[in-house]
Amino acid sequence: MFNTLKLKWNRKHLSDERFAFLFDDTQNDEVVVFDCETTGLNPKIDDIISIGAVKVKGNKILTNEAIHIFVKQNKQINHESITIHQIRHCDLGEAIPIEKAIEQFLYYIGNRKLVGYYLEFDVAMINKYIKPMFGITLPNKKEEVSAIYYDKKIATIPQGNIDLRFDTILEELALPKLQAHDALNDAVMTAMMYLKLKQSKSVKTTRR
Repeated sequence: MFNTLKLKWNRKHLSDERFAFLFDDTQNDEVVVFDCETTGLNPKIDDIISIGAVKVKGNKILTNEAIHIFVKQNKQINHESITIHQIRHCDLGEAIPIEKAIEQFLYYIGNRKLVGYYLEFDVAMINKYIKPMFGITLPNKKEEVSAIYYDKKIATIPQGNIDLRFDTILEELALPKLQAHDALNDAVMTAMMYLKLKQSKSVKTTRR
């Protein structure tokens, strides 16, 4: 009941009816897995540099429909950030303004469930922009991959310490590693995790 009231309150504050579709009930089996590369880890002061997103339908990752959006920056990207994602200011020649990037992202996700790794952070980054732009926060249902992994793993090692690092989950699931800290690659790897976890009853520890 609380979630229903929260959703109605959120819908009431939507200031742009172009995005009313975000609040529609979803009737399909598609989800969107997404990831943001940012200038830092504080949504209050840091900015989005790129957004990668891919749809998952049934047991397929629709890479041919994926998006990878680069965002124009109003200030120089700091060195610490560059060492992580390798995106320099000079690499953003064809980037678009954040307002256009957010609109493109919202049209892409529609009313689908959102999936991600450390999803709370990525959602907070998106909300940072859509709140002043449209008066709302993302109303989509959400699912955290590390939480799914934890629930599957705890069945095999009750009361054990579970390593929830991205690379560890990838290795435990025997999935290929793409170039890290690239928003689209991270989204695709997370989508692979999501599918494999959904298809598995539990996750057994891999011998190293």
